[in-house]
Amino acid sequence: MKVLLVGSGGREHALAWKIAQSPRLSRLVAAPGNPGIARLAEVRPIRADDVEGLVGLAVEIAADLVVVGPETALEVGLADRLAERGIACFGPTQSAARLETSKGFTKAFAARHGIPTAAYGAYQTATEAKAALADFDPPYVVKADGIAAGKGVVIAETREAAEQAIDDMLGGQFGAAGSRLVIEAFMRGEEASVFALCDGETALPFGAAQDHKRVGDGDVGPNTGGMGAYSPAPLMSPSLLDEVAQKMVTATVRGMAAEGAPYRGILYAGVMVTEDGPKLVEYNARFGDPECQVLMLRLESDLLPYLDAAARGDLARLPPLVWRDDVAICVVVAAKGYPGTPTTGGLISGLDQDFGPDMAIFQAGVASDGEGRPVVAGGRVLNVCARAKTLEGARALAYGAIGHLGFDGAFFRTDIGWRALER
Repeated sequence: MKVLLVGSGGREHALAWKIAQSPRLSRLVAAPGNPGIARLAEVRPIRADDVEGLVGLAVEIAADLVVVGPETALEVGLADRLAERGIACFGPTQSAARLETSKGFTKAFAARHGIPTAAYGAYQTATEAKAALADFDPPYVVKADGIAAGKGVVIAETREAAEQAIDDMLGGQFGAAGSRLVIEAFMRGEEASVFALCDGETALPFGAAQDHKRVGDGDVGPNTGGMGAYSPAPLMSPSLLDEVAQKMVTATVRGMAAEGAPYRGILYAGVMVTEDGPKLVEYNARFGDPECQVLMLRLESDLLPYLDAAARGDLARLPPLVWRDDVAICVVVAAKGYPGTPTTGGLISGLDQDFGPDMAIFQAGVASDGEGRPVVAGGRVLNVCARAKTLEGARALAYGAIGHLGFDGAFFRTDIGWRALER
């Protein structure tokens, strides 16, 4: 199979790493890719939101399958344009991707289909949003309606802080993503990420993970795109996973099909486990980042046939996935200033080392300088991933490897996996 992989981050590096292991693969091209992906695939300098360029590239290489990593490509309708050319795409259409690209759409969809989630309201003006705060108890959860790189959520302890968040979002902090916002009731509990491969009719479970959104140890500081993850998630017992599959995933796949927008790709459910059972926090229409990285380390099955079957509506014929009996962990090494404006351009050392078969260093915010050396090019720079029989063992490998990597201003959380360790 000839495969085009769209994206340039750590998630896409992990997907390239796994896809490249498939005996069914004949050619792997990535756009725009990164230096790590370039070791596994041909890379082309086409942005993930350049629909015309990506469709042209898929036609040029006679791609059998396009695998979409980032949400930006889905939001601009890449899957729709590929379908017009008869090219299979692992990733939902623009209409189906609204499960991620509009929080207001998802909350209303959940209400229509009886999917458990928090009470909410959607607002377009600061005046109506501030007035609506009277209907909620603190802490207030204020979310930009659209995609904001994992940073468009504010949990405000006071009404004053909530009003400031409303002003910031509707005032342009997140551009068009903040032209509308959602306020929802705060849910108390523990959150996990649950995944399923979907082909429009069938949903195949794809594991669970827990990530760490806050920038600092102990879950303090502002939200980020994710500072680390581990899988499996002990919180998600088999019975809980079954409940999520029935009440959320299956209900969503059926509901989207009934509404004329069949969902194909990976469905990522952010789930809050509350005293009243699991409730939907939000959906993402792509693999999580950094959750994808730990899932790829644990997956024993050849991934490529499943991606292809999901794209073609043929998942029902495939057997359940096989997983390694391991725990995997990912620690994100970030650049100074993240999640604000990161300091970029610094040289990265240590990437040429071989850390062994149970480790992978996925490159996220990395580019090459004029001499071909790796340099910092984003906020989340490296994903240091390891697997072992125990979480303690995986943590020891990952944190041990970080000591052999570096760049000026690098920082990371030292407590990835703390919830599982306390269980």
